[in-house]
Amino acid sequence: MPMYLWRASYAAEGAKGLLKDGGTKRRDAVKKMIESAGGKLHSFHFALGTDDVVGIAEFPDTATAAALSLVVNASGAVNLHSTLLISPEEIDAAAKKAIKYTPPGS
Repeated sequence: MPMYLWRASYAAEGAKGLLKDGGTKRRDAVKKMIESAGGKLHSFHFALGTDDVVGIAEFPDTATAAALSLVVNASGAVNLHSTLLISPEEIDAAAKKAIKYTPPGS
């Protein structure tokens, strides 16, 4: 299953909810959401800085990951960014593919 890195930042309403409910309840809610979509939560951490939350999850397919991202972002409480993660083996396979490319100006 494809793996994704999640980076999220809370809007004011999301931060208020986190203050009210706490971190473990939020992690459990995220885990339940991911599992209900057929995925698996591998890692969930709160962070200081640009991102308030970082995590790694896997989903059955890209459409499922995109659907979940759309629903979360549509809530307005969280700004979620998803990044598809690529395994070393997938990079090995990519490096063996012959691609014809002409750089700009060539």
